[in-house]
Amino acid sequence: MFRSKRSGLVRRLWRSRVIPDRDGGDGSARSGHDLGATAEGASPRRAQESDGRTVTCCLFKEREAGGPQLSPAAVLLDPSSPDDMTDGGSPERRGREARSRLLLLEQELKAVTYSLLKRLKERSLDSLLEAVESRGGMPSGCVLVARTEVRLGGQTAPPHLLLGKLFRWPDLQHPAELKPLCECQSFGVADGPTVCCNPYHFSRLCGPESPPPPYSRLSPNDEQKPLDLSDSTLSYTETEATNSPNITPGDFSDASTSPDAVKRSHWCNVAYWEHRTRVGRLYTVYEQSVSIFYDLPQGNGFCLGQLNLENRSETVRRTRSKIGYGILLSKEPDGVWAYNRSEHPIFVNSPTLDIPNCRTLIVRKVMPGYSIKVFDYEKSCLLQHTADLDYTDGPYDPNSVRISFAKGWGPCYSRQFITSCPCWLEILLSNNR
Repeated sequence: MFRSKRSGLVRRLWRSRVIPDRDGGDGSARSGHDLGATAEGASPRRAQESDGRTVTCCLFKEREAGGPQLSPAAVLLDPSSPDDMTDGGSPERRGREARSRLLLLEQELKAVTYSLLKRLKERSLDSLLEAVESRGGMPSGCVLVARTEVRLGGQTAPPHLLLGKLFRWPDLQHPAELKPLCECQSFGVADGPTVCCNPYHFSRLCGPESPPPPYSRLSPNDEQKPLDLSDSTLSYTETEATNSPNITPGDFSDASTSPDAVKRSHWCNVAYWEHRTRVGRLYTVYEQSVSIFYDLPQGNGFCLGQLNLENRSETVRRTRSKIGYGILLSKEPDGVWAYNRSEHPIFVNSPTLDIPNCRTLIVRKVMPGYSIKVFDYEKSCLLQHTADLDYTDGPYDPNSVRISFAKGWGPCYSRQFITSCPCWLEILLSNNR
């Protein structure tokens, strides 16, 4: 039977949905391709759903059998709903009823997803599939659809929320948790006629706007505990770095020094450090956003993988291998944002993230797929008067942001200072904002 290319793309996208790793219990997810590949003779890209078992979508958690039947929308839009109440009967019967309900839920979700995807043109389906299969590693265009909400089980959901749950975040609850990246056409457009539904053009907000995984493990007592920062609190500006014997020049292509770039004003410089040693030159940023990565397919920006240093320790090599797609740093109207594109957490410290009038170090943990405003322009203006205060714990740079890859530091970690972290960045913001 002849099948169009569009139909094939839709089927591949459905098989690429994320599946929760129930054995791990940590909310991690795998794609339908990964699970299908476990069947004998199946490849990750061509895994079939008819492999002798039911592949349950991540949106539908396994539940105890019996009790009232939940609607598909209830499971989709509120996965935190309480488990079904048992109503008696044999375990075998309850198990059959539970599997039957899950199958119905899966079928309805599949029908709604197919209906949404079939509204897209072939070019949009190609872009969406490339984004999903590369997990955001390959550049992909916007996938615009009408802002009309999709109906599922008597309830509605925006299209970008549905695809975000399918392909990235099974526990996603509300579109307010999502933030369009600055490169997306939906960025800064709250109520346009169309919305981008490319899940890799969004990040999840980290902060009071949404309840992400804990990014700070400071207890109330720890927040008031004074911290001895007398050893390693240097603000590594270009002047201090020049005087350090541990600076290596590096040998890499720096697009920020091109003749065209020199004519424009920069908004920040980025320094890369391994423990107390700065590696490579300062990377000057002129564009609105910059990718900082170790290994990114077709990536443009600051490639840390090209920075060479002799006699790297095993700890540094292991940490560098975890940087992966790295972060996207963007200058936006309200401040500077960092989006964690890697598969490991990043740790952030910034003057505008600290508690006002308190010198206790606050380090925030940002999970993969989340973003955080690492520097708030409005808060920075309010904190300008603190720059004249006399701090006894060392130099203080009100325009410096520090980001560590995979390893945290501060009162809650064995590493008390940023210079103990294997791989970290210092973002030196310009006053010309």
